Amino acid sequence: MNTEILGIIAMFAITLVIGIFLGKYIANVYGYKKTFLDPVFEPIEKLIYKVSGINPARQMNWKQNMYAMLAINLVWFIIGFLLLLNQAWLPLNPDENPNMSPDLAFNTTISFLVNCNLQHYSGETGVSYLSQLYLMFLQFVTAATGMAAMAVLFKAFKERTSTELGNFYDYFTKSMIRILVPISVIVALILSINGSPMTFEGKDYVITLEGQKADVSRGPVSAFVAIKHLGTNGGGFFGANSAHPLENPNYITNMTEMIAQMIIPFALVFALGFYLNKRKLSWVIFTVMTVGFLALTIPNIVNETGGNPLITKMGAESSLGAMEGKEIRFGSAASGYWSIATTVISTGSVNSMHDSTMPLSGMNELLAMMINCFYGGCGVGIMNYFIFIILAVFISGLMVGRTPEFMGKKIEAKEMKIAMIVALFHPFLILAGTALTAYLPEFGAKTLNNPGFHGFSEMLYEFTSSAANNGSGFEGLGDNTPWWNISTGIVLLLSRFIPIIGPVAIAGLLAQKKYIPESSGTLKTDTATFGFMTLAVILLIAALSFFPALTLGPIAEQIQYFSK
Repeated sequence: MNTEILGIIAMFAITLVIGIFLGKYIANVYGYKKTFLDPVFEPIEKLIYKVSGINPARQMNWKQNMYAMLAINLVWFIIGFLLLLNQAWLPLNPDENPNMSPDLAFNTTISFLVNCNLQHYSGETGVSYLSQLYLMFLQFVTAATGMAAMAVLFKAFKERTSTELGNFYDYFTKSMIRILVPISVIVALILSINGSPMTFEGKDYVITLEGQKADVSRGPVSAFVAIKHLGTNGGGFFGANSAHPLENPNYITNMTEMIAQMIIPFALVFALGFYLNKRKLSWVIFTVMTVGFLALTIPNIVNETGGNPLITKMGAESSLGAMEGKEIRFGSAASGYWSIATTVISTGSVNSMHDSTMPLSGMNELLAMMINCFYGGCGVGIMNYFIFIILAVFISGLMVGRTPEFMGKKIEAKEMKIAMIVALFHPFLILAGTALTAYLPEFGAKTLNNPGFHGFSEMLYEFTSSAANNGSGFEGLGDNTPWWNISTGIVLLLSRFIPIIGPVAIAGLLAQKKYIPESSGTLKTDTATFGFMTLAVILLIAALSFFPALTLGPIAEQIQYFSK
């Protein structure tokens, strides 16, 4: 067990070190400063701009940047939807997988488009290799979309007074070419060396210990899994996701995938400090996020390594921890760590089944997605946290009698209204969707494989995962139905673009205002006190919004569990 804990510490430490250096590199990329890779990537970018007709020097205001983002996402949705409806007769389908139904194709395309990858199908039988390749493409572009939107926000605070906030297409291209693609190649090579397939051949077979022939699906797994984690997407090439031995063969690949999914969220926090020359602010933000992360992670590791007390009472050996739904090659500690990292960061990949974790572990996984701003996904994590900064600045200003200001700009009624809409829209989508589904047994209760409190947790988890653009699930739920596909598809769309447009709109409005030099009356936002205030606002909103629902689900299950 000590070795397992050391492995977790090593994963976090390596991620932090890489994240700091990568953050500086990202800040240089978005700040148009020279990097050592310019000779490699500049010719590629120039070719892309020449072919596409994009003028990267053209400056856009915040509305034009958001229009560009929405327009290009609409094109990707149409292509993906048509592809999944017709994949059976298209090339690269050696296993002859069938077309998707319209509702499943709708859900799947939206899910991959919005960085969620909420999969209501199993990869082995649900999609062709051609579809997998397009979904892999979406995993690149959706991560780049979030990062480009974040770069617009960075630009808004870099300029003292301006409506020119960069060029979405340029930020998007740089995110893809200079950051996502090269790191994905490195991750994919590590996975291939350790046994993940990279082939376009169809199923192979093995002879089991019973002497039976068993088919084994394969495909371009290494490339798919690399960007699934690096882009905080989480979509599994196989139904079992990273619990599958071909997606995640051993502890080395487990560490690689864990580090890959955390480095860009870490790096973007530090990139903010390097880009704006406010490194102290970035460390305050990172510290708040880390405190929240550890407050969820440590209990999960303790819960999962402590074993299941009901099984222990039966006389079963539990020294390895609560191993139901877990892989022996990773262990309970690494699985507990992954369960929070993947829900905090909004990756949504799993190396164990969350449906099998202890009740309070499931609650922490839900809380990680409900709070949705501790590190977060590529780009959107910073933007979600930015909303809470605005709220904390405004509340703090009222408490101490100072004008609410952030980065030299006054925060007024319009910015506060947008911030409140974004902050409250997240719990509204989760709670309204869950309540409606629980009220309608045809859509809710009859799709559950578990009754009672755990069944309610399954419904709550599905809408929470959708609203947080996470994609993981309590997989006792029969979610491939028209209701689940359409309802979560709508939640996915709204919960992706409103939390992007809202912060960019606030930043754009603030960028237009007159810059106010810092004075003795300015509320400093790069102090431990303000960091604590921001954390308090985050926890207060989460507690008021979600505690009643959690009481009906995992908390009630825990009480029932230990009353036996």
